[in-house]
Amino acid sequence: MFESLKKSALIFICFALTASTLLVFWQVHTFDFVNFFDDDDYVSNNQHVSGGLTAENIRWAFTSGHAANWHPLTWLSLMLDCQMFGLHPGRMHLVNVVLHLANTLLLFMVLSKMTGSLWPSAFVAAAFALHPMHVESVAWITERKDVLSTFFLLLTLAAYAGYVKRPSVFKYIASLILFALGLMAKPMLVTLPILLLLLDYWPLNRLDSLPAKTSGRQPRKLASPPAGRVIWYRIGIEKIPFFALAVLSSGITLIAQRAGGAIKDVTALSLESRAANVFLSYLRYLGKLFWPQNLAVFYPFDVDRFSFLQIALCALLVFGISVLVICLGRTRKYLPVGWFWFVITLIPVIGLVQVGGQAFADRYTYIPYIGLFVMISWGLPELCSKWPYRNATLGVTAALVLTALGIGTYRQAGHWNNSITLFSHASEVTKNNFTANNNLGAAYSHLCRWQEAIQAFKQAIQFKPDFAEAYYNLGIAYINLGRWQEAMEACKQAIQFRAEYAEAHNNLGTAYANLGRWQETIEAYRQAIRIKPDFAEAYYNLGNTYVNLSRRQEAIEVYRQAIRIRPYYAKAHYDLANTLLSEGNFGEAIRHLKRSLEIEPNNIGAKNNLAWMLAVCSDPAVRNPSEAIRLAQEACTATNSMNFSVLDTLGAAYASAGRFAEAIETARTALALVDTKDRSKIKDDIQYRLTFYTQGKPYIESAQKRPSDPNKP
Repeated sequence: MFESLKKSALIFICFALTASTLLVFWQVHTFDFVNFFDDDDYVSNNQHVSGGLTAENIRWAFTSGHAANWHPLTWLSLMLDCQMFGLHPGRMHLVNVVLHLANTLLLFMVLSKMTGSLWPSAFVAAAFALHPMHVESVAWITERKDVLSTFFLLLTLAAYAGYVKRPSVFKYIASLILFALGLMAKPMLVTLPILLLLLDYWPLNRLDSLPAKTSGRQPRKLASPPAGRVIWYRIGIEKIPFFALAVLSSGITLIAQRAGGAIKDVTALSLESRAANVFLSYLRYLGKLFWPQNLAVFYPFDVDRFSFLQIALCALLVFGISVLVICLGRTRKYLPVGWFWFVITLIPVIGLVQVGGQAFADRYTYIPYIGLFVMISWGLPELCSKWPYRNATLGVTAALVLTALGIGTYRQAGHWNNSITLFSHASEVTKNNFTANNNLGAAYSHLCRWQEAIQAFKQAIQFKPDFAEAYYNLGIAYINLGRWQEAMEACKQAIQFRAEYAEAHNNLGTAYANLGRWQETIEAYRQAIRIKPDFAEAYYNLGNTYVNLSRRQEAIEVYRQAIRIRPYYAKAHYDLANTLLSEGNFGEAIRHLKRSLEIEPNNIGAKNNLAWMLAVCSDPAVRNPSEAIRLAQEACTATNSMNFSVLDTLGAAYASAGRFAEAIETARTALALVDTKDRSKIKDDIQYRLTFYTQGKPYIESAQKRPSDPNKP
């Protein structure tokens, strides 16, 4: 009878956990990528990830420190998503939800098996599933590493608990392998060996087999050590491989983060500031456990706003709680285990080694809050042990609390719908959030809402006057609006605060070019190249500048350099081809036009120019009338036969093939379109070519010198 009730309770709990989790998070299947805050770097603009599971991409996943981390399993997981769904953000969000649900059910199963307590374990799992602080880990595609690593952490705990109950080499090795997989999803799991020691204390109670101390002298036995020493020795020895994996992962992570520039320079943030932020963060996490309001994707580093007394009180409180739970832990083991689970799992991200510019982050609580949920779930029933109707009171209270958490989580998840809703909310609920405003401006820019973008960037600069990136983004907005003077000033400001800002020098060159200040344009692009020698775009822009100054040989050289750096740079191939044509280098020009079309098959300009050369080139070995007709016809179809330049090319191609009637008709159609555009110079050129067709002759460009048509190479 009891087993039947227990089984029914298990089914009910699993159903309730599943239904509530899906009810709260199902909305994310309509959400977009959060670009400008890692989703673009991790997925949408990452060719390795979006390319799916290929041999080359898998190799990259295991050898790359991209995004300042080494987490190959996370990369493989995202690649699998792209392989299955393409770049479909909604389905990627749902994969996160499924993993979060799996973690919730695993947490319940593992905890109930270890403790033998069904309902406290259920509350821990429900709070884990529904707490608003966990929204960031679930609703952000980039945080796949959170839900995936936690999945392997919980599997590791399950395997370890099975090993403790019935030791075997297989279970031990399985727990090691699962731990290694978890580290390859997110290295924050490095504290797991210490968690295993905590679980040995409770609820696995491995130390209960230690013999009690006795008074008086005992006979000295040289043959065997005391039983307690044997247990400590065994527990310590079996953790060594776990610690070795943790040390290895930590070393790899530090190397990747230093290489990626994620770790802040010690001179940028003093040790005192970082230490102060540690204690502030612990208290903030505790506060948001009980009052999860004003949650944001980014919290600025604001330790300077707090006095020494406030920070000292925070430190005193953290140490005070630690001492208290140790004292109470003699009879209530769950207290020190829960508290130190929380404290220890936060150590890798608490800010002693500052990674990123945030003071703290919601996502960092995904694993640590489990410890606090354990303290509450086991502590409250004991605290209320003498209350009448205790079970009913606790049940109703738990239901109300979980409902409130679910509502808060549903609302918080809604802010992750897209970049604008997310960063707008962050700006509203935090103070002086320069990062949120900068990213909001980037989101507006992506939608070409330039005026709103400018306001957001200016707000970011107001909060952080030396914010070089915001000035750079402001310059981009001004460039897109054609406000060249303001763009120039914004780029100069960005360079003032970050002298070696290659992208800002490049955009400064663009502003100078549009102001006609050519020498300064060249100098700006050269500065960008000096700072960033593989800056293909700067080489390309410099090439365009040389073309404008009729310095074609120099333009050809820098275009070639851009292509050497970025072989798939379609615009560089196209403009190099046009410059080569103007220099009479037809063979190489045609090769680059063809290459441009291989990269961008729908490039109408490249099709038109290639068709023109194949139709009218003076070199008979180059001319190919049938191919010219095919390309020109494709360009006409793409432009609905409404582009006079493309029709002019098609007419020349027909004439080159000896199809003069079609050439005449096409040229006259082009002339009619030119009339509507009132372009007399182009009209004269087409009329001139038409005279050849009416005489039954093709137009060969270099044989009949005419002023160049600006729509032709």
